[in-house]
Amino acid sequence: MINDKVVLVTGIGKGIGAEIFNRCQRDSKFVFGIVRSKKDFLKLRKDINTNKSKIFLGDIKDSNLIKKIFNFSKKSKFKINCLVNNAGERQRIPFLKIKKKQIKNIFLNNYENQFFLCQEFVKFVIRNDLKKTSIVNLGSIVGVNGFKELSGYASTKQALEGLTKCLAVEFAKKDIRVNIVHPGFIKTSYYEDFVKYKKKIYNWTLLRTPQKRWGEPEDVSNLICFLLSDESKFITGQSFICDGGWVSS
Repeated sequence: MINDKVVLVTGIGKGIGAEIFNRCQRDSKFVFGIVRSKKDFLKLRKDINTNKSKIFLGDIKDSNLIKKIFNFSKKSKFKINCLVNNAGERQRIPFLKIKKKQIKNIFLNNYENQFFLCQEFVKFVIRNDLKKTSIVNLGSIVGVNGFKELSGYASTKQALEGLTKCLAVEFAKKDIRVNIVHPGFIKTSYYEDFVKYKKKIYNWTLLRTPQKRWGEPEDVSNLICFLLSDESKFITGQSFICDGGWVSS
């Protein structure tokens, strides 16, 4: 499905990002990954297939790192034609207590960095005259439905959805498709904490979800890989919710 795709995935240290990277390492032509944690980087480096992947240690806000990756891609036989914007962070602060510095920080890490990475990707695609290209941004059901004490985080995800739709319209003529996926409760790094220490909230999430379970990271990566593939070639500017029915209920 994606065996002709060269993918750049951000935030591959764990959870959904790690699953997307592993799936692309298995099924795509080649995958580049960015990981911020040195611990995660060293762990990943032990297991990667260097014939099909390359990982970089750093932060997506580092413009020099981003240029380095695209330059490496251009010089190699693996020109990046797909981007998965997974990197980001969570922020839970009551609305009345959020400081200006905190809201600036969450927008930097969850929106501004992704905005300029998309910009570099689009420039790269146009300069190299690449076709059948795709961007998938990662949102959240928090941005779709709204949750208390997550106003800053939710705002960044809705901003990312707006960006997704605008890029889809502006660059359709360049054969660049752009979509966004909003995961629900997924078994990532914070899942065990919920089960052990937040049982009441965990049980509530199960009751609230029609499928009565948390999603697996592969549930999200399956959808993302479909959106990267040419099987979704007439789909762009769309939002996809992967949540076991949460939003609909």
